Amino acid sequence: MQVKQQNIGLTVDDSLMRVYVASPEPAGQYPGILFYSDIYQLGRPMTLLADRLAGYGFVVAAPEIFHRLEPVGTVIEPDDLGRLRGNDAARRTEIAQYDADALALLTWLQADGQVAADQIGSLGFCIGGHLAFRAAFRSEVKAAVCCYPTGIHSGKLGRGVADTIERVSEIKGQVLTLFGMLDPHVPPKGREKILQALETAQVQHQTLLYEANHTFMRDDGYRYDPVATDAAWVEIVTFLAQAFGR
Repeated sequence: MQVKQQNIGLTVDDSLMRVYVASPEPAGQYPGILFYSDIYQLGRPMTLLADRLAGYGFVVAAPEIFHRLEPVGTVIEPDDLGRLRGNDAARRTEIAQYDADALALLTWLQADGQVAADQIGSLGFCIGGHLAFRAAFRSEVKAAVCCYPTGIHSGKLGRGVADTIERVSEIKGQVLTLFGMLDPHVPPKGREKILQALETAQVQHQTLLYEANHTFMRDDGYRYDPVATDAAWVEIVTFLAQAFGR
């Protein structure tokens, strides 16, 4: 399916948040996905992932997660300095600000004419996987896909300690988590803590493990694993289709 792209601006807390929107070209109504990048924001590896998801029949809205700290259009380079910069921006953003962004984006998706308002989901990578998980605290989110989500098990997200693991019971939709077994950022004990919390809260969930490292779906680094990525996409699209009854 061909896709079209546009950039829109939403104002949250008096800060302009650029949102990259990828959507199917054919007219119709599609599920809407709140799509979160990793700490490097919306470089081409991330927009390619958003485009790919849109090609399966989803309206994908991807915000610049550090819009309060970085100029509009900023792409952080995935090198040593960029890692420091991205992690610092993550640390300096209030957790409540991330949540406010999610509310603004979900409101926009529900109001967009190309989106089926009762079919809203979230998806993210790394810190974005954590944000996609938190977005699922909202009742309108029917499905959340969390790809190697960092910080859920430890409370590391922004300024202060995130209460994500304590709020799992607020999730009413379905959750799919994907982890790389070689990922040092989400070690086995961390994965088990997340999955146990979902189980205890009786959240409908699935998890997938791959013999891969962190950020294995990002195609510009040494950790990229195209085979694991292709396998993950099959599972992600199947999960979302089933969650939305499509």
